[in-house]
Amino acid sequence: MTKVFISCALPYANGPCHLGHIRSTYLPADIYARYNRMIGNDVLMVCATDEHGTPIAVKADKENKKPIEISKRYHDMIVRDVESMNISLDNFTRTTDEIHYEIAQNFFKDLYDKGLIYRLDIQQLYCENCQKFLPDRYVEGLCPACGSEARGDHCEKCGRALEPIELDEPKCLTCGNTPVIKDTYQYAFKLSEFEYELKVYIKNNDNLPANVKNYASNWLKEGLNDWVLTRDMDWGIPVPLDEAQGKVLYVWIEAFLGYISSAAQWSRKTNIKWEDYWNDYVVHFIGKDIIYHHSIFWPGLLTAYGCKKPDMIYAGEFLSLEGEKMSTSKNWVIWISDFVKDFEPDLLRYYLTINAPLNKDSDFSWDDFQRRNNDELADVIGNLLHRTFTFTHKFFDGNVPEYNNPSSEDLAFEAEITKLPDTVGEYISNYEFREALLEIFKVAKIGNKYFNDQEPWKAVKEDKQKAANTLYLSNQLAKTLAYVLKPFLPTKADEIAQILKLDDISVWADAKVPLPSGYGIAKAKPLFKKIEDDVITHQKDKLQENLEENEDDNMSDIIDIDYFDKVDIRIGQIKEAEKIEKSDKLLKLQVDIGDETRQIVAGLAKFYKPEELINRKVAVLVNLKPAKLFGTLSEGMLLATGKSGALLSPDDCEIGEEIQ
Repeated sequence: MTKVFISCALPYANGPCHLGHIRSTYLPADIYARYNRMIGNDVLMVCATDEHGTPIAVKADKENKKPIEISKRYHDMIVRDVESMNISLDNFTRTTDEIHYEIAQNFFKDLYDKGLIYRLDIQQLYCENCQKFLPDRYVEGLCPACGSEARGDHCEKCGRALEPIELDEPKCLTCGNTPVIKDTYQYAFKLSEFEYELKVYIKNNDNLPANVKNYASNWLKEGLNDWVLTRDMDWGIPVPLDEAQGKVLYVWIEAFLGYISSAAQWSRKTNIKWEDYWNDYVVHFIGKDIIYHHSIFWPGLLTAYGCKKPDMIYAGEFLSLEGEKMSTSKNWVIWISDFVKDFEPDLLRYYLTINAPLNKDSDFSWDDFQRRNNDELADVIGNLLHRTFTFTHKFFDGNVPEYNNPSSEDLAFEAEITKLPDTVGEYISNYEFREALLEIFKVAKIGNKYFNDQEPWKAVKEDKQKAANTLYLSNQLAKTLAYVLKPFLPTKADEIAQILKLDDISVWADAKVPLPSGYGIAKAKPLFKKIEDDVITHQKDKLQENLEENEDDNMSDIIDIDYFDKVDIRIGQIKEAEKIEKSDKLLKLQVDIGDETRQIVAGLAKFYKPEELINRKVAVLVNLKPAKLFGTLSEGMLLATGKSGALLSPDDCEIGEEIQ
């Protein structure tokens, strides 16, 4: 028996869970954990909400609340979402718990006492208006590499890691002022000392998947610098040094330790040593955006501490939505809480697993979700099970019939059933979860074809033993499906087991133990229902409505009062106007502003017909940052009233004239 330590990447407590979170981290971890428990391994699966750092502090500032209030709000939402998807965590805690503070501070102090953490004099941005040094997330500006808007820690467009002082045109996120560079100090970890060991770890660890190895190896080629582990903030775990007042641990040292503190909390509740699990086999399930943190920074810290490094780091690739990158800021996202209001969680577990392997980006499509549910779950697996149970009751009084004198077709089908648990188990052991589920589906298709070819509804009148063999084997497959589907679709697997009157399907090896002849089963009930077209249409409409509402919000509140003196409003004339496909609110306009013609997207479709706007003079905000609205570039904003949508029409002004 192996002891297995499984962790899910810590969700950041500044929002609830969406489909991408479940797909990349929690669902694969749960499949792996459930299977390992079923084969007799001793599993400890832990997670926690990551509750420190600047984004939570910034959100608290905006809402005039304490950071702990923000993190508590979202912790509760995340717990609800994870539980609603039947993720079988053994412990789920918070990085604001007392035990986490204790472990994180002791960890830092240990490395400091070993001389592996040292004071580093640096330059840092300082806001003279707020009178404080600015951590990376408190600064926004332009990326020096590509010129795009970027945060103080990285540029989302080109992916470059940044330091705040590298930004062009930096601004304090709190007040908008331009910060100055000042001398200060932080505490740094001697990561560079462990470069050779980390290269060996990445190169020689055959457990690591290709995407993790490649990403980490490319990072290591550039050489490792020492890593700053502290920030100037009030919100966070205080640095445990008397001389370090006002400094807290950077989240990317203490968040890792959330795995350990969650396990330690579980140990205190159970009186079982978590260390035994860590020292046997450790696997982290993460998203690909934090590969280098987990494959370089975290193993470096563990090596310095004298602790075993992870055996496996599995990084799920990204999930897009209807062909577009998911965006919580644009509301282009499906929240777990919304999904489970309308659909059973097992349907999502199935789709997210079978849609694409974890080492490849994939897309969530409502149409494809419907297709897979209807064509695969309902028409193949559900149909096979329903016919098996129904005909067993109709022809054999609800009892598994005798199996005698099997034909070659019977023996071939029996062989498929017998090898299914081993094949699925091997795939799961190798983290090939999609392949495992595809194998289950393949055998279910074979079962359907076998059932159709044998025609037990006819054979029962002409050759009752043939019908008996057909339903005997079909019931055996049903039993096997209950077991092999358990890691993937735990609720549906239990429903199959209930019909088969199986009280316990927790032991994988029992999947191979056949139901005896004469064994009584319960009556059939629908296990998988088809999803109608109007249900999917409603979901797609909701998604577009959310996006449009967000675009309206973007257009109505883009300029802050602090920047009003920089507003450039000019007189323009609309030359062309047309509706934007699939939007009932937006029009695409070509507006002459004197020295050029701008394309502007405006929410006027409910108030004006396109032809009514041609040659109309309008007031145009021209120095607004270009943005895509409903996938269409907009290079300005028209001034209009809020409720009636009436445009401000300065007919007596000249085109291009500036409004003072």
